Parts: sequence; structure tokens; C-alpha cells
Amino acid sequence: MNSNVSTNRTALVTGGSRGIGAATALRLAQDGADVALTYVQDEEAAHEVVRKIEAVGRRAVALRADSADPEAVPGAVHRAAETFGRLDVLVNNAGIGVLGPIGTITDADVDRVLAVNVRAVFLACRAAAGVLEQGGRIISVGTALSRYAGGPGGTLYAMSKSALSGLTKPLARELGPRGITVNLVQAGAVDTDMNPADGPFAAGQRAANALDRFGTTGEVAAMIAYLASDEAAYITGAEMVVDGGHAA
Repeated sequence: MNSNVSTNRTALVTGGSRGIGAATALRLAQDGADVALTYVQDEEAAHEVVRKIEAVGRRAVALRADSADPEAVPGAVHRAAETFGRLDVLVNNAGIGVLGPIGTITDADVDRVLAVNVRAVFLACRAAAGVLEQGGRIISVGTALSRYAGGPGGTLYAMSKSALSGLTKPLARELGPRGITVNLVQAGAVDTDMNPADGPFAAGQRAANALDRFGTTGEVAAMIAYLASDEAAYITGAEMVVDGGHAA
């Protein structure tokens, strides 16, 4: 995909210190955007991403924001817009997973997962709707497991990510008159620190994919970068599946 972001555009990537978020932040910078990213604990990792972005000639800033705090992510949206003077792209990437049989999931688990995976995304979108420029982009990262076959132990995670489908479509309708697109990327098994391709649960995930391999963070970032580009201006309210054929 040739997915050059227009020069002088700006982006905020939540959870941008590692994994898909870090790859996305760097890819958007390589395509010509200044990038703000949020992190919770990995401050050094976040600043390493900032250094990589600056090395390709773009501005970058790392913002500490715990998505479980209802004020943190909307605050990051406004800080990003103030830092760069505008905001063009919001990537809702930050998320957590608590896995296990439903009987072992605590009330605290439910509260935190829904706070991070659902409430924070909604609040970020609400804040972004007030500051995004004409033709802006909102892109959220979900999971293919919430749309197709999940697995035992994934009830809470899949439920939380399923909410993003319900958010994406009506928000696309609401913001469409301003030329703002809203899309959802449903990622499959991707090689990250949290779910390594050589981890204890990797074999089953590979076997479930038509390509018999894990995806890379760069492959997901490429789809996000495309949706953030001018070339994707006529795509909105869509769920783009990047899952190696898990649903084939």
C-alpha cells in the first residue's frame, strides 16, 4: 500500500510504547506525520519510540496516560492537539486482556478491562470529535477473536473489544459530514511481547490461520497507516481484518 499521510498532519497513538502501537507511531512518522503517543509504565520504551520518530525528521512527544483513568486519555487528546497545534489522526490502540475461565474473573477484572478497552476509547473519541480537523481519522484496534471464533477464557476480552464495532459504525455516520472517517482494525495473532510467536500458546494460534504464521506489528501498522492516509478517504464505518486468514 502507498499510504503517505499528508505532510504536516499530526497523530495520537494510545499505548504507543510497544507492540502494534510503537510500530504504528513510527510508521505514521515515516509517512509524514508528527506523532504523540501515550504510555503507562514503559517510560524508557516510550522515549525510545520518540527518538526513532525524531530520527526520521518528525516531531514526537510521549504522554503518560493510564487509560483506566477517565480523565487521562481525553487529556492526552487535548495535550497532543495543543503540542502540535492541531490533531488529524487518533489511533485507539491501548488495551488490556484478562484471560481465564469466566468463574475466575473478578469484579475488579471486569471494571479495569471495560475501563481501558471500552470507556477510554469512547472518551478519547468524544474528545477527538471536538478537536479533529476536517478530514480527520479515528482508527481503533480490536481483535479478530471478537468477530469470529474466540476461545475458552476469552469472554471478557472479546466482549470488551466487541464494543468497538458498536462504536465505530454510528460514529462514522455522526462525523461523516465533516469528512472524518472512523474505522476498526481487527487484528489476529500478532507477534508481540504479550503474545510472542514462540510462546506457549503460539502453535494453536498458527494452526488456526490460513497462512500458518503470526502477523507482524508492521503489517498491522501498514493497515492503520493506510486508513490514516488520503487514499482511504472513502472508507468509513468499516472493519478491516488483518488476521492471516483466521476467518477464511
